[in-house]
Amino acid sequence: MIITIVTAAAMFAVAGCGGDSASDAAGKATTAAKGATAYPFTLKNCGTDVTYKAAPKRVVTLNQTAAEILIHLGVGDRIVGSGYEVEKAPDAIAAQYKKIPILSGDGETIKHEKLLEAQPDFVYSSFASFLTKEEAGDRKDLHDLGVPTYLTEFDCSYHESVADADFEMMYEEYRRLGKIMGVPDAGEKLATEQKAVVDKALNGYKKPDKPLKVMWFYSTYDGTPWAAGPGGLPQHISERVGVENIFEDAKTKWAEVSWDEVAARNPDVIILADLNRGEPNDTAKEKSELLKKDPLTRKLAAVKGDRFITIPGTHMDPSHGSASAVPALVDGLNKLG
Repeated sequence: MIITIVTAAAMFAVAGCGGDSASDAAGKATTAAKGATAYPFTLKNCGTDVTYKAAPKRVVTLNQTAAEILIHLGVGDRIVGSGYEVEKAPDAIAAQYKKIPILSGDGETIKHEKLLEAQPDFVYSSFASFLTKEEAGDRKDLHDLGVPTYLTEFDCSYHESVADADFEMMYEEYRRLGKIMGVPDAGEKLATEQKAVVDKALNGYKKPDKPLKVMWFYSTYDGTPWAAGPGGLPQHISERVGVENIFEDAKTKWAEVSWDEVAARNPDVIILADLNRGEPNDTAKEKSELLKKDPLTRKLAAVKGDRFITIPGTHMDPSHGSASAVPALVDGLNKLG
């Protein structure tokens, strides 16, 4: 039986940044402590010191999930452009997301000239590969133009494992973005809400006596499977839930493996990334059919027994949906028994 679970934690955060009268110094201090960002300030982000001089008003997000995070922080109306759109936006934020101009083609990235045409005062990306000279522009070059950036700490270098990749890093990203956007209370609120989603799910897993072995099957490239390795959220989720990622010894967080390796490591459960980019074997259905056709994998007990769990592929990379991957995995494991 294929277990398909898509749980979207639709949590909206609204920051209250009230202020007292100009003559009330004590009131001002209290307001600042509770929810105001003091500009300018500098953050070290992916090893680079970035100074934010004022609350951004013209934001460009280089990928869809980055835009979705800002919408959940209550500042989606400041996004003047986004790119790398790979799936339909969740229903809870679809109306807000639809208002954002898309500056690239379907599944494509924003190029430097197109980015500059939008006249951004802040650029946010979930992928290091998008902040290069060949794509939207090198971070240093953008900073020299007076456009501060923020790159998720999960992907400072393309595909490299991140030793301390965990949900705390995700929560800290919400807090940092909240501060950058001038709504720190919203960042803290979103972090608190998502932590509750994760913690509740972890308490609901009926662990077997021996940890189950799982494969996080993300995609194929020229017929070669790619799976989650160490140093990413899938590995962290595996550890938190109490299952064994069969490719935790890979060299990168997304690793090119082989069907021989998959068969030899013999997972008890295969977690299928459901993607809608239009590439071969992107959807969960296509992946399950591929596994059942391959002469090696079709003999695996997990494949013969349809021991699959489907999770949106975008939830396996840092995004607002990442917290939802935990209850999806836990519910799927419980139902498989």
